Amino acid sequence: MSTKNRFIGYLAIIVVSLLVVEAISCSGRSSGNRGSVPSEAAVPDEDERQKIISVTSPSNYDKFVFGDVIDVAVSLEKPNRRPDSVVVTVDGNRFGALLAEPWDIAINSTELVTLGRKTLKVSAYIEGKARTSVSRVIYLYSDVEPKHYGYEVVNVYPHDSKAFTQGLFFDSGKLYEGTGQEGSSSLREVDLLTGNVERQLNLESNLFGEGITMYNNLIYQVTWTSNVGFVYLKDDFKLVRKIYYQSEGWGLTTVGDKIVMSDGTSTLWFYDPDVFSVVYKIEVCDDKGAVEQLNELEYINGEIWANIWMTNRIARIDPKSGRVTGYIDLSGLLDDTRTDTDLDVLNGIAYDNENGRIFVTGKNWPKLFEIRVKAR
Repeated sequence: MSTKNRFIGYLAIIVVSLLVVEAISCSGRSSGNRGSVPSEAAVPDEDERQKIISVTSPSNYDKFVFGDVIDVAVSLEKPNRRPDSVVVTVDGNRFGALLAEPWDIAINSTELVTLGRKTLKVSAYIEGKARTSVSRVIYLYSDVEPKHYGYEVVNVYPHDSKAFTQGLFFDSGKLYEGTGQEGSSSLREVDLLTGNVERQLNLESNLFGEGITMYNNLIYQVTWTSNVGFVYLKDDFKLVRKIYYQSEGWGLTTVGDKIVMSDGTSTLWFYDPDVFSVVYKIEVCDDKGAVEQLNELEYINGEIWANIWMTNRIARIDPKSGRVTGYIDLSGLLDDTRTDTDLDVLNGIAYDNENGRIFVTGKNWPKLFEIRVKAR
C-alpha cells in the first residue's frame, strides 16, 4: 500500500470513530464519564413522580351491605408534597372534597342508591390538576333477606311444544311470544284458550330470537348474539326499524318510559325506546351477592320479575335499587314425562294487567300455566 493510500485509510478510521462517539453521545446513554446525565432507563415514569397519596381503606373488592358506612382513608406518600384537595367519587358521582388532614371521609352506603359493583376513586389535586388518582372496586349487597314464595295453579292452557320460548307478554286478550333457536326463531300472536298461533313472523335463519316487549303499540324483539333487534307494529307485525346494542340480548320488559333488557348476567340495562341507547343500568343483588343468569323479564305491580336461567326460580326485583325482594319457586309445575324440565327450562312470564293474571311457561313446554303466588 502506498503512503498516500495508508494516510487516507488512517483518516477514514479517525472519521468513523468520531462519528460513532457522536452517535453514542447524542443517544443520551452514558459513556462512562458523564455521570451527571442520567440514562433514559433511570428517569422515573410520570406515575411514580406524581404519586402523592395512597388509599389505605377500603381494600380492593371489599364487600359491604346496604346501610353500612364505607370509611375511606387516605395517606400521603410524599409528606413534602401536600395536596390542595382530595376528591372522592363513586361511579363518577362526587361524595366529598377534603381540604386538610385528616384525609378521610365516611360514606353512608344508602347514598349510593343502587347495589352491586362500584368504582370508588380518590384524586389528589395540586394547583387545580389531579396529580394522583387511586381506584378501588367495592361491592354493595342487599340488606334484605329475600322472601320465599310458592304457587298454586289457577288454570292450564295448551302451548306449542315446538316453541322454544324466549319472550312472552299479554295484551288485549292475546299472548305474544318470541321464540328462539337458529332456523326456528319467530314472533307470534297466540290465542290463550286454544294455544293456536294466529299470526307468525319468522326471523332470518341465522338469527336466534330472544325477549320481546311492547311500548306505545310497538313490539320490540332482540336477538341473542347478533347485536341487532327489531321494532314492529303490533297490529300487523310490519317492521318499523332495526335497533342495535352492544351486549347479548336475553329478556325484555317495559318499565314506564324505558325498555329494560337482560344479558344473562346480573345487570339490567334501561334503554330509551326511541333511539335505543342505554340511559342507565342496575346490578341485581340479594343478601348473598350478585344474582346472575337473569333471563326473561316481566314488569308486575312495580317489580321486575326475572326467570333465572337453568333454574325453577323467578326473582322479584326492585327496579330502582336492584334489590331482590323475593324468590318464587316453581319446582314441580310441569309434571309431564314428555318434557325434560332440566333441559327445556322454565322461561316465559306474562301479566294480564287488567285482570291481575300471571302466566308462566317454559322452553318447548306443552302447557302454559296461570298461577297464583303465595307466601311460604
